[in-house]
Amino acid sequence: MTELKQVYLDNNATCMVSPGVREVMQPFFGELYGNPSSMHSFGGQVAEHVKSAREKVAALINASPDEIIFTSCGTESDNHAIRGVVEANPDKKHIVTTKVEHPAILNVYRFLAKHKGFRVTELSVNKQGDLDLEELKAALTPDTAILSVMAANNETGTLFPLEEIGAIAREKGVIFHTDAVQAVGKIPIDLKRIPADLLSLSGHKLHTPKGIGVLYIRRGTRISPFIIGGHQEHGRRAGTENVPYIVALGKACEEAMNDMFEENNRVRKLRDKLENGLRSAISHTYINGNPRWRLPNTTNIGFEFIEGEAILLHLSAAGIAASSGSACTSGSLEPSHVLMAMQVPFSYAHGSVRFSLSKFTTEEEIDYTIKTVPPVIQRLREMSPFYDPKA
Repeated sequence: MTELKQVYLDNNATCMVSPGVREVMQPFFGELYGNPSSMHSFGGQVAEHVKSAREKVAALINASPDEIIFTSCGTESDNHAIRGVVEANPDKKHIVTTKVEHPAILNVYRFLAKHKGFRVTELSVNKQGDLDLEELKAALTPDTAILSVMAANNETGTLFPLEEIGAIAREKGVIFHTDAVQAVGKIPIDLKRIPADLLSLSGHKLHTPKGIGVLYIRRGTRISPFIIGGHQEHGRRAGTENVPYIVALGKACEEAMNDMFEENNRVRKLRDKLENGLRSAISHTYINGNPRWRLPNTTNIGFEFIEGEAILLHLSAAGIAASSGSACTSGSLEPSHVLMAMQVPFSYAHGSVRFSLSKFTTEEEIDYTIKTVPPVIQRLREMSPFYDPKA
C-alpha cells in the first residue's frame, strides 16, 4: 500500500470545501456582484439566489424559509439565540444548559451570570454523556428564560433526545434552543417533529468556507435582534448579506440532503472500522461517549498512560490530523471539560483523541491510520513512567 502524506480526520473542527460549493460561489466574485437589497436588476438577480439558498437551508431541517436567518457563524447564532431571548424576556433571570456544551454556549451563560446577574443551572451527564431528563424537568421553573442543549456533542458525538427535551421545555413554557452545528447534515433534523424554538448551524461543518451560519427562529418566538442596523433578514440581523457564502451554504445543504444516506452508512462503517482496528491493536483503550446514540462520523478514544497532545504531535508528523477535543479550546492543556463532566478517569481523559470523518474520507486513509496509530501509542507509552507493559 502506498504511504499517504496527509490524512484529515478532524472534520468536526472544520471540513474541506466541496467542489460543488466552490463552483457555485464563483459567479458572485465576478459578474453577480449586486447588493441583494438594491431595487435595480443587478440587485434583483442576486436576491433570487439568496432566496433560493434560504429555501435549501430550510428544506434540510424541514423549516419555513422565513424562519431562517443568515449569520456569520455558529458562535454568532448561539449568542443571538441566548442573548436575544434574555433581552426580550427581561423579567426572567434563570437560564439552563448542560456541562458538556461548546464554549460558544457555556461562556455566554457564564458571562450573563457574572455581568448580568443571571442564575445558571448546568445539567450533569452520566458516564456516556447522556442527560437525566428528570433532572432537566426539575431544573425548569417559571423564572427560566431559555434552555440550551446541543443536538450532538462535538467531542464525543453523543446525541441528545431533542424531541423529548423540546417537549419538556414546551410543557414548562421555556424557550428551547439547540446548538445543532455538529448534527445538521450528518443526521436527519426535522423541525416539524422537534419542538425547538431556536437552532444554530454552521456552514464550515457542511463543506462551505468558514464565515457563514444560520439561526433558525420558529415563528412567534420572542427574541431581540443581535445586530442592529438596516432592514436585512426582516430586521432580525442587520448587515449586507454575504452573498457568495449564503449561496455556498444553500448548495452545501442541498448536497447534504443527497449525501445523508452515505453519511449514515459508508462513513459510519469507516468510523467503526477505524475504532475496531485501533481497539484490537492497542490495549488499555476506552471509547468515550454513548456507543449507540452518536454521530456516524465521530469516535473519541482514550489511550491510557499518555497525553493527548503528544499523540497529536506524533500523528501530525505521520501526516494524520486529529484532535483532542473542540478546536475552540485546543490551546488548553487541561483535560476536556466534556470528558471531565462524564467522569472519564483522568488517565484516559488526558490521553483522549477525537477522530472525525467526512464524506470525503477514504478506506485507504482509514487503513493507513489503523497501521500508523498503534506504534505511535506504543512509543509514547514506553516513555511514560505510568505505563506497566505487564498490566
